[in-house]
Amino acid sequence: MLMEIVDIKRYLRQLEYLVNIDSVSSEPDGAGKIAAFMRERYEDLGWKITEKKFFDSIGPCLHIVNHPAERYDVLILAHMDTVFPLGTAKKCPFSKRDGRAMGPGVIDCKAGLLSGLYVLSALQSEQLLNNANICVFLNSDHEGISSRYSKAYSVSLAKKSRCVLVLEAGRANGDLVNQRKGIARYHIAIKGKSAHAGIDYTSGRSAIEEIARWILALQEATDLTRETTVNVGTVSGGTSISAVPGEAHAAVDVRYYEHEEVARIEAVMRKLQEMPRVEGTTAKVEGGITRPPMIPSAETKKLCRTIDQIGREIGVSFGWMASGGGSDGSFSAAAGIPTIDALGPVGGGAHSEAEYLELASIEPRCQLLHEVIRHIVQH
Repeated sequence: MLMEIVDIKRYLRQLEYLVNIDSVSSEPDGAGKIAAFMRERYEDLGWKITEKKFFDSIGPCLHIVNHPAERYDVLILAHMDTVFPLGTAKKCPFSKRDGRAMGPGVIDCKAGLLSGLYVLSALQSEQLLNNANICVFLNSDHEGISSRYSKAYSVSLAKKSRCVLVLEAGRANGDLVNQRKGIARYHIAIKGKSAHAGIDYTSGRSAIEEIARWILALQEATDLTRETTVNVGTVSGGTSISAVPGEAHAAVDVRYYEHEEVARIEAVMRKLQEMPRVEGTTAKVEGGITRPPMIPSAETKKLCRTIDQIGREIGVSFGWMASGGGSDGSFSAAAGIPTIDALGPVGGGAHSEAEYLELASIEPRCQLLHEVIRHIVQH
């Protein structure tokens, strides 16, 4: 019989505090408040915290250990930032109804931050971490910029660890994640020539017409048989309805499992650059892979089987799934470290105003995480 890990009333009070802080990646103050909260809680446990400031435009990241060590039994990853712009917490504050908690970042990944804290506190109080070395790394540049500044540091920690557990949300159906697509992102800038649309139309070179060709070609590069998707997510261009547009821009998101697919799509872009449809236009492409795919290794699959057995023993049901979303676990998996993702509470609607946490999942998912860590440190 497991001890009670979570004081639900206290947990939800703390979760409300965290959710009602805007912590978008590009605004360091909000993530700094989340970091201050987490730092204080871990200091209360007597853990050692090192604050890492990787770049001025993001909040601090926290490297937290129960004991100074050269190697770790477990590295736990979670992020303190969200995708939501300033003002979202005021517009859509933390709330509860129909067995769910709602609010920006409630499941992605503020509940995960708290659950990790509660589980480690319980393990420590049970004297189960006395001979174990645990590292927690909380970053503030996950969303939107793919952990651009912190990833090298998190990978260095992963390489010192036996395994990595990621506190992203459990999927809406309760599943854990052991596989994720890689992500590549590109920014396309088309340069044409502006001209008056009525008086001097033929002198213009429409950048929007040219980028329209790019949009169609890139969308058509999607190959669902290989689970490769290409999404032109934002497009802009022109200055006036009465002017031939001299500039146009597009941002492109690619999700993939096979590295050859990235090469194929980049070849499409090179061909478009070399052979513009609109004479006199030029294209500049910037970007590339931001997250590698998370592909389960033999050691990861072995750990999955262990977690399956633990789930059966404690009565927590879940399956395994692949996800198209990004995670810092992709970096540790690519470094060859066994990595398990989505160990946080269950929820859905991430990155939308409908984001929710299933309240009934908090305690069982904490019990599962507790038993997984206990097993790892005892074997």
